[in-house]
Amino acid sequence: MVGLTGIGSGIDIDSIVSALVTAEKAPKEAQLSRLETTTTTKFSALGTLNSALSEFQTALEALNDKSLFENRTATSSKSSMLTAVAGKAALSGSYSIEINRLAAGSKVATASIDSTFTSGSAAETISVKLGAAGASTDITIAAGSDLASTRDQLNAALKDKGISANIVSDPSSGQSRLVFTSSATGAGKDVIVSGNGSLSGLSVDGTQAINTADSSSAGYITQAVDAEFSVDGLVLHSATNSVSGAIPDVTFELISKTTDSTPLTLTVGQDTAGVTASVQKFVDAYNKLITTSNQLTSVVTVGDGEPVVGGLVGDSSVRNLLTSVRNQLVNPVGENGMRMLTDLGISTQSDGTLAIDDDKLKTALESNFDAVSTYFTGETGLMTRLNNSVDGFSKSGGVFEQRMDGLQATLSDIDTQREDLARRIESVQARLYSQFNAMDSLISQLNSTSDSLANALDSLPGVVKKDS
Repeated sequence: MVGLTGIGSGIDIDSIVSALVTAEKAPKEAQLSRLETTTTTKFSALGTLNSALSEFQTALEALNDKSLFENRTATSSKSSMLTAVAGKAALSGSYSIEINRLAAGSKVATASIDSTFTSGSAAETISVKLGAAGASTDITIAAGSDLASTRDQLNAALKDKGISANIVSDPSSGQSRLVFTSSATGAGKDVIVSGNGSLSGLSVDGTQAINTADSSSAGYITQAVDAEFSVDGLVLHSATNSVSGAIPDVTFELISKTTDSTPLTLTVGQDTAGVTASVQKFVDAYNKLITTSNQLTSVVTVGDGEPVVGGLVGDSSVRNLLTSVRNQLVNPVGENGMRMLTDLGISTQSDGTLAIDDDKLKTALESNFDAVSTYFTGETGLMTRLNNSVDGFSKSGGVFEQRMDGLQATLSDIDTQREDLARRIESVQARLYSQFNAMDSLISQLNSTSDSLANALDSLPGVVKKDS
């Protein structure tokens, strides 16, 4: 009907109906928009605060972990020569370490053989083992194999044994050797090779050195030996360069020999660095919670315009949350001089955030580590008390979730009211068009009747028409 109305009367019915519909709709629409903006702002603000609270609880959980205070560190005075890792049972102390010899694996060379070597016309066997008492691996070498093929067959069979074979050739003489290398370290793990038939020339006893008078003879290039080192002057040996058991619950890696005049110092102690990092994360998470709540409850004047109002201004939930947290922070609990955060160098600033005095915290950890652990952890520790004080706000079905559910229900109700308003306005518009169109039709009929009467009167006898 829009665009076809007002023909009979000449009235702009579309404009009149539009104005009346707008006047009918505007107040309710404005009310719903204001309610939606307010509700959405609060919903978003609660989500932001809940996220900051969740981060805070994560930091509380990390610092409440007793294993954090059980960790131990092992620090070498020269990590390029010695590294170490300490377990929870390691005792604090300082140790003098000297490395006289590193553990080595066996490397042996066969006697020199002609580069034109080939195995016999029938398949033959060569045996390889580590040490006289070691298990022997028998490898069948195909008939007519040259030195390179023999090497490849050996490597294929020995790849899972930690032994590899290679060829080293002398360009001046044209002769070659097979060199066997073992990755297994420790005394008694020398490579021993025994060949039969045409392969007997590849035999080598890894316990015997190459004859210096006969450089072409077979023997070891490097003999398998144990590492030799000392701890506080006590000489010790290890089959590998990874040493466990020399110092209880400490494992260290021997990397290179020390000189006689420069022993290394290995220091085993409590993991103060790990605790310090967790304390810093706790302070950072608390400060984020305070900063977030301040932003959400502040009113900021911006020039001459409207002030910027936080989404939770005057909200009692925020006040209750922060009051619960602050009450626990100032509640003295603990022993041995560790009863307050200030005893650890953690103080409250003018804006409500926390700051750490690094030197004071370091001193507290170094001088009273166990008391710091007691203060932070356990059923009566600060972290548990703080978590208990805020859990009712953040848990499933807690204060924040209930409030956000209520706000979400309000947003859903706004959508329903908008749908109802649209239907009502549609009905009002239809009624107005019906009324105005009926009026337009009546005016059209009256005009038509008026014209007919005028024409009839003009046609009566004796009626003189006026000239236009």
